[in-house]
Amino acid sequence: QVQLVESGGGLVQAGGSLRLSCAASGRTFSPYAMGWFRQAPGKEREFVTVISWSGGSTYYADSVKGRFTVSRDNAKNLVYLQMNSLKPEDTAVYYCAATTRAYYRASIPADFGSWGQGTQVTVSS
Repeated sequence: QVQLVESGGGLVQAGGSLRLSCAASGRTFSPYAMGWFRQAPGKEREFVTVISWSGGSTYYADSVKGRFTVSRDNAKNLVYLQMNSLKPEDTAVYYCAATTRAYYRASIPADFGSWGQGTQVTVSS
């Protein structure tokens, strides 16, 4: 399995931006499609986005489409989540995850085999 560590979370006002990073180590990074999920208190873990192993294809949840952008740098074993126009409802712990599935077959937590520990994002109104 690949080991994942997220960073970049914090407190931001509504309308602001944050960029999360996910650093991968262990097994070769590039064959994995990478996803971002989030979990708010008392709620289930929610799909945010997924990016193909090449970085050429992405898919977003409707709730973040047009505001969030996922990207990856396979040479550096990094995945990014750029979050703009943040809303209070975006407040959650954000997790990155890796899957050996094709990106278009990976949208629920059970599809992903490796997870980071999460980073807190809090958006104040």
